Amino acid sequence: MIEQTLTVSELKGNTAWLISEQKPACEGCNGKCGSQVFSKLFGTHKKAFPISISQKLRVGQKVKLALDDSKVVQHALWIYLLPLIMAFIGMFSALLIFSLSELGQIGFAAGFAIFGFWIAKIKGQTLKHEVKVIKIYPISLPVTQIDGD
Repeated sequence: MIEQTLTVSELKGNTAWLISEQKPACEGCNGKCGSQVFSKLFGTHKKAFPISISQKLRVGQKVKLALDDSKVVQHALWIYLLPLIMAFIGMFSALLIFSLSELGQIGFAAGFAIFGFWIAKIKGQTLKHEVKVIKIYPISLPVTQIDGD
């Protein structure tokens, strides 16, 4: 299970909009590596995550959520591996079946990869991630007590 503590930013009916606290990529080199630079350049926006919760919440309250990691791995395999496999199928079929030149093989590989992305997009929309609420923290607890539990 992948667990993350999020903060309630907005409430609309039974839907709570949660945002996560931004964590630095690493702190071993004091911001001199590429990870820190890219984190500072592109990691400034926060996305709100809507979730339906029946319990009463208030803005600023912390909620710990859990996600089944097997679904994440399954989703990643569809999104990353299928287009790559389809590109190889396109390349080898262009070479072995149609005896095309290198440019034709690249075209077939790109076409099959796009087809693989399309299949992965359709399959990705059918995969549903089950997010579970593990714990709802009282609003009066300081952040140091939440991280320590």
